[in-house]
Amino acid sequence: MSALPELSEPQIQRYARHIVLAEIGGLGQARLLAARVLVVGAGGLGAPLLQYLAAAGVGTLGVVDHDRVDLSNLQRQVIHRTADIGIAKVESARRALAEINPDIDVIAHRERLDLENAERIIDGYDLVADGSDNFATRYLVNDACYRLKKILVTAAILRFDGQISTYKAWQGAGHPCLRCLFPVSPSEDAVPSCAQAGVLGSLAGTLGALQATEVVKEILGVGRSLSGRMLMYDALGATFDEMAIAKRADCPTCGHA
Repeated sequence: MSALPELSEPQIQRYARHIVLAEIGGLGQARLLAARVLVVGAGGLGAPLLQYLAAAGVGTLGVVDHDRVDLSNLQRQVIHRTADIGIAKVESARRALAEINPDIDVIAHRERLDLENAERIIDGYDLVADGSDNFATRYLVNDACYRLKKILVTAAILRFDGQISTYKAWQGAGHPCLRCLFPVSPSEDAVPSCAQAGVLGSLAGTLGALQATEVVKEILGVGRSLSGRMLMYDALGATFDEMAIAKRADCPTCGHA
């Protein structure tokens, strides 16, 4: 994280509701402004996540996505407008975030994460929030964040259900990674996609907002981390459940940590 900036008078006004919180204050807000967060995916989860991080004053937001806005996205990807159909999602997101908060810098990575570029892109950020929609990307991001010692806040949604956890396995005992829970990535054919099974649009907002909260907590070092726990939300039942995640000694990624 870069040196902490001094807050200007307009910034003090903009972030006043943060500054009056004892857990944040002026110093915490300065930490948010100095933070660099990469959001993987400008889709259903990334849309609300990016908007809340921008409004919170996270100073540098990277967004990586190779796709363009499609009409079918608009039911849940609330950062994009009908007028943005056909535009690269990273550019649509950058426009929207600039309108929310001109204080921040938005870096658009219009490319698909793969083995060739993942570590190069991720290494430029303090923390990663993954809202991708496929297992290959989730595992790629998990492994890269472990190697680079970057905190990872990840969420997933399908139909009426969502889940979220935080991974920082390099910190040792009590801190698992994604492969501690699921050692091997499931086949993409084994689990239906949102396009196949459907997804409640507002569920993306619920989980994206939870991701934003966990990102802010990790930047500030406040509250109880979701590392070692998974929070699961059932929208139809209006219930939250929690599952402990144990660190596996035989984990293929972090078993030696």
